[in-house]
Amino acid sequence: MTLLPLNPAMAATFPPPVMEARRWLEGATFPEGRPLINVSQAAPVDPPPLALRQALSDAALSDPQAHLYGPVLGLPALREEIAARWSVAYGGEIAPAQVAITQGCNQAFCAAMATLAGRGDEVILPAPWYFNHKMWLEMQGVRAVPLPTGASLLPDPAQAASLVTARTKAIVLVSPNNPGGVEYPAALLAAFRDLARSRGLALVVDETYRDFDSRDGRPHDLFTDPDWPDSFIQLYSFSKAYRLTGHRVGAILASAARLAEVEKFLDTVAICPGQLGQIGALWGLRNLGAWVAGERAEILARRAAMVGGFTALPGWRLLGCGAYFAYVEHPFARPSDELARRLVHQASLLMLPGTMFQPEAAAEGRRQMRIAFANIDRTGIAELFTRLAGVTD
Repeated sequence: MTLLPLNPAMAATFPPPVMEARRWLEGATFPEGRPLINVSQAAPVDPPPLALRQALSDAALSDPQAHLYGPVLGLPALREEIAARWSVAYGGEIAPAQVAITQGCNQAFCAAMATLAGRGDEVILPAPWYFNHKMWLEMQGVRAVPLPTGASLLPDPAQAASLVTARTKAIVLVSPNNPGGVEYPAALLAAFRDLARSRGLALVVDETYRDFDSRDGRPHDLFTDPDWPDSFIQLYSFSKAYRLTGHRVGAILASAARLAEVEKFLDTVAICPGQLGQIGALWGLRNLGAWVAGERAEILARRAAMVGGFTALPGWRLLGCGAYFAYVEHPFARPSDELARRLVHQASLLMLPGTMFQPEAAAEGRRQMRIAFANIDRTGIAELFTRLAGVTD
């Protein structure tokens, strides 16, 4: 049989980790009274609140424009709302022309990277990294340069500076972090901004989980710099705050000149972001402030339960915890990828191994696990620790 050609960069990219983990469930059976606890994926499993679903329904039935192509960079009303609200929240000046809407935050990352780096270029990613960031760079022939973060999970700007070469185009940070859960201090983000600016690089900060940051007030001062568009690009997602995962709504905040290049990418890939999802995001921004505050309070309570649970769990070490994630070291001799498969059958637990978030040669990944705890309540978290306490090597 003749095989069709395959892009070598695509062939070299690892399979989607969440889909791989789901395949571990094939043929698995779970004892009565011990159903599967799935902490592998950081996505809301509940639908949006009823009022938001009603708004989506009303738009689908009564707004003919909701079913047509829209502007490539998104609905003007949504871009204006984001610009106004972000300006207040971050204490800076953001114009609607500096906002673009995308089909989810993953597409926001892809679009931004497509304008920044090409084959043979380099982008610095702190490790452990968000695997979809690494995957996209690999697909494009861009080298992801790992920046080890050690036990603190906080990247060091000085160490990052030592990794910059003539081919480096950007530094990518995620805060609150996926997979590590840590929240980057404002001073640390400012130091990375200064590094990026001094070397002519872009600082790209993915703030998908900003609505669940444990700190009150703005998490950083990057937008207060009147020259922020020269070096800073922010990415955001509406999936988590409003449970709009299936509608795929994200955003890029960058210079208008950068978004003119982003427009080329988006027009080619999707033509425009989905109208109904944007309508839902806009309605959520205008009406769900108190509801999101309640969601945040619940996530912070679950975070506290995770911290308390690991404090009392012998052998395990909590490295980072926040937003949707706990990132931990396990106490067993077997590597984390083997342990993760074993947990499915021994404890009815599905979680992702650190090997999915680290370079292949990194020894740390074999000791680490990511637990996406946002979708289990405090009773479920207590059961999680009961099961972990009974795990044997």
